[in-house]
Amino acid sequence: MMLQRMLLLAGCALAGTAAAADADQWRVPVAVEKLDNGLTVVVSEDHSAPVVGISVVYHVGMRLEPRNRTGFAHLFEHLMFQGTPEARKGVFDSVITGGGGRNNGSTRADFTNYIETAPVSALEPMLWLEADRMRTLDFNPQTLKNQQDVVKEEIRNNVQNQPYGGFMWIDIGQHAFSKWENNHDGYGSFDDLENASLDDVRGFHRDFYGPNNAVLSIAGDVTPEQGFALARRYFGDIPARPTPPRPDYREGLNTGEIRLQQSDALAQVPGLAVGWKMPDRGSRDQASMAVLGALLAEGDASRLYQGLVKGRRLALNVESLYGLTSAWEYDGPTLFVVFAMYKPEHDADALLAGIDAEIARVADEGVDAATLARVKTQLLAQWYDGLEMFLERADTLAKLQTLWGDAGVVNRIPGWIEAVGAADVQRAARTYLTTANRTVIDRRPAAMPAPAEQK
Repeated sequence: MMLQRMLLLAGCALAGTAAAADADQWRVPVAVEKLDNGLTVVVSEDHSAPVVGISVVYHVGMRLEPRNRTGFAHLFEHLMFQGTPEARKGVFDSVITGGGGRNNGSTRADFTNYIETAPVSALEPMLWLEADRMRTLDFNPQTLKNQQDVVKEEIRNNVQNQPYGGFMWIDIGQHAFSKWENNHDGYGSFDDLENASLDDVRGFHRDFYGPNNAVLSIAGDVTPEQGFALARRYFGDIPARPTPPRPDYREGLNTGEIRLQQSDALAQVPGLAVGWKMPDRGSRDQASMAVLGALLAEGDASRLYQGLVKGRRLALNVESLYGLTSAWEYDGPTLFVVFAMYKPEHDADALLAGIDAEIARVADEGVDAATLARVKTQLLAQWYDGLEMFLERADTLAKLQTLWGDAGVVNRIPGWIEAVGAADVQRAARTYLTTANRTVIDRRPAAMPAPAEQK
């Protein structure tokens, strides 16, 4: 059924009939209620399988962690799995996996999310567990020390001992953004992680993990009435807590190119990361940039892949990302980043010239109707595919409610994508993908000679 709807929608897009697409568009069921303590509850009813997905999103992430405590929001995410006075360490995981489910969590710039999925029979135990750790945690020095070591080991494995070391999402933001909230390393320095105290942990939970700073989303085999009643039962008596004022972390577009070269002892070939500041969330150009990003760097049919990998044969690959989230899930400054590994016989200037040529082609000539329709259909298919599984749907709805203040945005994004025209894509290319607004890092193998030394 989902595939049929997507194909029908794709056909409408290719025909260019917006009205027909709106009429046939599959809409995600969304019901929202706010409890007296400020917890926002979102329920998406779907009885196609006896399964539920749960997401609890707290409106705090790397942007709001304390100064001199870089990586603290991520450390705290780990601590949320280390037990409470009522459910000791290991209970959370054993209850959910024992009920046939799975769980996870992640930290991003603007939110921290905790997700679970299981047969619907496990819904109430999962809600009890989430409510229990919203109330309080088992704050003790042994757990803190253990998780400080776990996070440090994660940094070693994912950054320090990996070629390129995440420079396309860690390093580039440190140089592209001017405010500390946006440019510090959210993974954290070892010194900052080690200096995090139990008082820091207690204060962070008190300040940011109250119900009034959270969204609970349930998707799957449950009605809104059932979901709201269960939310009131398990979360309703948790008191609201004051949340600190948010700093002003807004930034405008950059006005001068930022460019640097790095050495990498583990890389075998050079890599290039180019990041441009994105339009603000909710601006008229957000959807245009999403379409432009897909046109340029999404898949083998993209302009940059065809131009740099297949055509000029400068690059070995082309990938793109929007910070650590998506084109729709950010609430402060973020980057559209293109990352490519390139052949050692070439240099960064050649690769940048190729990227600039493809951007100029869009800015000057626009995009033909057939290509634009293909790219938009690709984005729509990805959007709907990401909502089919209950876990991903619950998480998407919770994040949209948190960042946009309205989970119903889930049903408006397809229309925003459909409405993007060739002139909108041109405007986005001319406004955002400029030399002045970009940050460039050329990451070269340590044993590789500098460009000036090449013959």
